Amino acid sequence: MTVTTTDVTLLIADDDEVTRSGLRTLLAAQPGITVTGEAADGVEAVEQALQLRPDVVLMDVRMPRRNGIDATRLLLAEESDPPKVVVITTFENDDYVTAALSAGASGFVLKRLPVRQIAEAVRVVAQGDAILFPAALRKMVTARPLDSTRALPRAALTGREEAVLRLMATGQSNPEIAQTLTVSLETVKTHVGNVLTKLDAQNRTHAVVIAYESGLVVPGSAN
Repeated sequence: MTVTTTDVTLLIADDDEVTRSGLRTLLAAQPGITVTGEAADGVEAVEQALQLRPDVVLMDVRMPRRNGIDATRLLLAEESDPPKVVVITTFENDDYVTAALSAGASGFVLKRLPVRQIAEAVRVVAQGDAILFPAALRKMVTARPLDSTRALPRAALTGREEAVLRLMATGQSNPEIAQTLTVSLETVKTHVGNVLTKLDAQNRTHAVVIAYESGLVVPGSAN
């Protein structure tokens, strides 16, 4: 489904000047997106985000001075109403991406994707949703868990909340979860909110990463 929105402001952070310039030119031409600035490293990314206050930061993870993981974590800690962060990367199984998602990024996109798909990801995240690629998340987390010692406080989740988290791990949206469980959309939203609170997760993507790292969801079980 295409998400339609207007005036989504975007900051692009990438240490490669050619990539950064190309993304700026292409994304600025997409409807509903205004590129307000760019940064060549993680330090500039945080500085520019605090100054320009964009809706979304498109954040490369491998940058000098401060990488995208630390920049994401710092930015979300500095702002009371921080921008959404979308990680942009070359390799979908990059362990840096998993760390960035756990730091609070709302999702990730691959640099090789068509620009219209990257633009759509920006719009989706700007509206408060997450960009989930369950197969890629499974591959990243099982290849190199961010923190294999972190235990999911399973006793804190009710049976229904655990069921909702498992469905979140498949990439289902709230309406899809409501249909699967035969409950109202408002009920699902309440369960999702409870899951995020109990797991101390930044967003639903972070919650899914925790679910895989803890062993609640294992490769193949969320299909």
